[in-house]
Amino acid sequence: MAKVTIYTTRFCPYCIRAKQLLGSKGADYEEIPVDGRRDMRQQLLERTGQSTVPQIWIGDSHVGGCDDLFTLERHGALDGMLQRER
Repeated sequence: MAKVTIYTTRFCPYCIRAKQLLGSKGADYEEIPVDGRRDMRQQLLERTGQSTVPQIWIGDSHVGGCDDLFTLERHGALDGMLQRER
């Protein structure tokens, strides 16, 4: 299964929904909390041009946020992305 990385904050409802969807797919993910961490927010901004969470990667592909993840699911593309080898 592909490596999944997700930048989150503790009380973000979009982060929670994204993690629930990934969990329902059996995907393990590395969660990087950015709560109160300016350095991590800066890293996120440099990596994506965005400072909002969640920001999700599947393998080396930046998926985007929660809405983007659910769009992949609706279009039937999420399972294929998750099944790719690392």
